[in-house]
Amino acid sequence: MEEERKARMRPRRLKGHKAAATFCVASSSRPGFVASSGEDGLICFFDLRNKDVAFNKDLNKGPVSSLCFKTGQEDFIYASVGTEIICLDIRMGSQAEPIETYNYNKEEINQIAFSGKSGFLAAADDNGDLKIIDTNRKHMFKSLREAHTSICSSVQFIPWKPWHVITGGLDSKLVYWDFSKGRKLFEINYGRSENLGQSLNPAFIHSIALPQTDSAFNGPHKICAVARGDGIVDLIDLESELRTNLKFKKSEGQSENCRKRICWGHEVGGHTAAVSCVAFSDFGEKGKFVISGGNDSSVKVWSWYNSFDSSQSSLENDLVLSIDVKKKVNWLCTVPTDSENLVVCDTSKVLKVYSI
Repeated sequence: MEEERKARMRPRRLKGHKAAATFCVASSSRPGFVASSGEDGLICFFDLRNKDVAFNKDLNKGPVSSLCFKTGQEDFIYASVGTEIICLDIRMGSQAEPIETYNYNKEEINQIAFSGKSGFLAAADDNGDLKIIDTNRKHMFKSLREAHTSICSSVQFIPWKPWHVITGGLDSKLVYWDFSKGRKLFEINYGRSENLGQSLNPAFIHSIALPQTDSAFNGPHKICAVARGDGIVDLIDLESELRTNLKFKKSEGQSENCRKRICWGHEVGGHTAAVSCVAFSDFGEKGKFVISGGNDSSVKVWSWYNSFDSSQSSLENDLVLSIDVKKKVNWLCTVPTDSENLVVCDTSKVLKVYSI
């Protein structure tokens, strides 16, 4: 059984980059189609049904920091390079030329995200700013500033609230925004003493993730996963936090003992160094697992629902699987297929594909 497990964890290797691959994203409408970017300025496109890279696109502009598909129209992909965002029509393959460009950020962009429900594109940058771009009208809709005092490293739209967005930064702050009004609704400061983690490393926020499934939206918890620099994966109920911070009363029938936050650290088998990336599973029952990767060269698979929905205090059974990936993890994404459903970018130029 152990030999079978080791064989299953032996990854498939995807080659195409000339330098370290730093980001990857999977298409939700084309199972097995994955795009990656790296320090070489390349975007590599892979169809996991085939052996080799489908095609590359060299933007010739420097490292590509982030990618996101245009949800609902996944023939198009957005890429951030420096302070610029470029949109490509991937049906054109390696001959694709930019069909949209945006230059609203003044500092280097760290992550971009797209909302398929509204057509807005978000860009988080080194200045701590967040730019919201209306891609339908091709202009900037809002500039959100003065919440982060350092680099804004990550951004995600709230799927069940079309005018809300959440950001994380290297100031250890998680900020929840109403971008229609251009204002902050609440923040969680992981740098405060009551939120300190398991190590002397600061609780920088390197990545945030939300499940992108209707079942998750309609469930009792509206959750967000946070990858922290102190080695902790934090799981919070955004609606509970919003009610608390806006001084709303608890709805009738809500349990006083219902868990509203989970912290997975090394004491329950978690990471022993900074967590660099976190994602929800797109395979099987979507959103069932949280996947985290860290600077300890490991990937962890967590089952969150039972502990989050229970009054039990033990989190020891939440860790489902731990994978030694040999190198520090830069990024990871999950694929909506039964096998070859986890793609990992580490500090090498080769992507690794695992079957969970």
